[in-house]
Amino acid sequence: MIRFLLTMVALFGLTLNAGADEDTAPVPSPVPVPEMTDEDVAPAAEPAMTMEKEATTDTSTLEPRLPLNELRVFAEAFNRISSAYVEEIDDKTLLENAIKGMLSQMDPHSSYLDKDSFDDLQESTSGNYGGLGIEIGMEDGFVKVISPMDDTPAAKAGIESGDLIIQLDGTPVKGMNLSDAIEAMRGEPGSEIEITLIKTDNPTPTPLTLTREVIKVASVRQRYLEDGFGYLRIAQFQSGTGSEVEKAVIQLKDEGDLEGLVIDLRNNPGGVLQAAVAVSDVFIADGLIVYTQGRQEDSKLTYNARTPDSIRGVPIVVLVNEGSASASEIVAGALQDRGRAIVMGTTTFGKGSVQTILPLTNEKAIKLTTARYYTPSGKSIQAEGIIPDIWVDRSKVTPVKSNPWRLKEKNLPKHLAGDNEGTKGKNDIVDSGSSDAAASDSTDSDSKVADSADSDSKTPDSTDPDSPKSTRPYSNNMDLAKRDYQLNEALTLLKGLHILSRTTTPKG
Repeated sequence: MIRFLLTMVALFGLTLNAGADEDTAPVPSPVPVPEMTDEDVAPAAEPAMTMEKEATTDTSTLEPRLPLNELRVFAEAFNRISSAYVEEIDDKTLLENAIKGMLSQMDPHSSYLDKDSFDDLQESTSGNYGGLGIEIGMEDGFVKVISPMDDTPAAKAGIESGDLIIQLDGTPVKGMNLSDAIEAMRGEPGSEIEITLIKTDNPTPTPLTLTREVIKVASVRQRYLEDGFGYLRIAQFQSGTGSEVEKAVIQLKDEGDLEGLVIDLRNNPGGVLQAAVAVSDVFIADGLIVYTQGRQEDSKLTYNARTPDSIRGVPIVVLVNEGSASASEIVAGALQDRGRAIVMGTTTFGKGSVQTILPLTNEKAIKLTTARYYTPSGKSIQAEGIIPDIWVDRSKVTPVKSNPWRLKEKNLPKHLAGDNEGTKGKNDIVDSGSSDAAASDSTDSDSKVADSADSDSKTPDSTDPDSPKSTRPYSNNMDLAKRDYQLNEALTLLKGLHILSRTTTPKG
């Protein structure tokens, strides 16, 4: 036991300090290395720099930190487990489990990364890996869905933000750490996995069988909803998302006169911090975008806009929901606080922390929460989220058919002709001596509108508005409203802002 304790003392770089109030010893303080992660990652220097800092092992200036009494308790527990556990377990595994246990008690986003976990992390930031396409976290021991990614098996199966996964292939997830859950969901493309989840609106466990696919997340896509009104979808913040957004905006401006823009961040689980800063910089001319605060000096960073507004003040509506997390909230918060956009939708997820990769060896590291981030107004959205300026919940629109017996002026006999009519009204050309004729004309006219509103996807005019290939103008917005009510509301708001911008206020 004494030999093991001495080994632990050497391992942690501890030295006895007889003059201290309690038995403590110095421990090296790790310095963050700015690796890219699927969480928001704090850089070690200015945003434009990519130079890494190596973790220091110099303990000459460090103050005593670890109490030896508690370390002795740990050593005793380690020794008891190693010698008395029902099955033999090697010391290396025990120590790794101890590290995992420490991190699992910190917060849902801190974790231990072995070689495989670190490789998975790099794959997720590049946007190309095999699995289900779902961003998850831990809540009360269960796996909670943060957001499904666009056009992935999870999204196609109807998995939604807030759902709880309770089993993976018949194995309960209670007690699993986040890395184990992610590992279980990933696999060879074409292989199946059965997951059991509890939906937010249904307490009964729901089993689903999903087929794994190679997940190639398209970070950015764009199109026009109508002439003059663009749509920019950001599905995830990867390392190159900032430049992709710049190119998408240029393409929109090349295709038409951009008079309003919807930025869709719904169900965007976040990603790389620098990508969120770069995207915000595309639409903010100058000033603060976001800042971070942590215990170490190099976690206290400020990010400012450096380039002109690429669309020169064109009105923006940002769509968010409960699946908008992390980097999505940075962008929404920056545009909202700077008065650059109206945020519409529902309150966001509320992840306001920054994770940093701290290397332990060449193949192992820890992902540790090292800072909180704040919007330009100084607000932390941790566990609160971004509250939209205009609350619009997801809704289903059912068109109401027109009243076939309702008359208009043009249906009345002998009505005065409008400027665009002939000398007589349209209904006066035929014998409209009876009200039945007028009613018949009204019924025919209104039924055509109703039929058009109720028509299904049978014609090219009702192309799915969420398809990247859709360029159809929504003349009456009914097709768009039926498919995506929130997006239709955003478009309507942009139209109203555009009309107001052309209105001259009377001087009195």
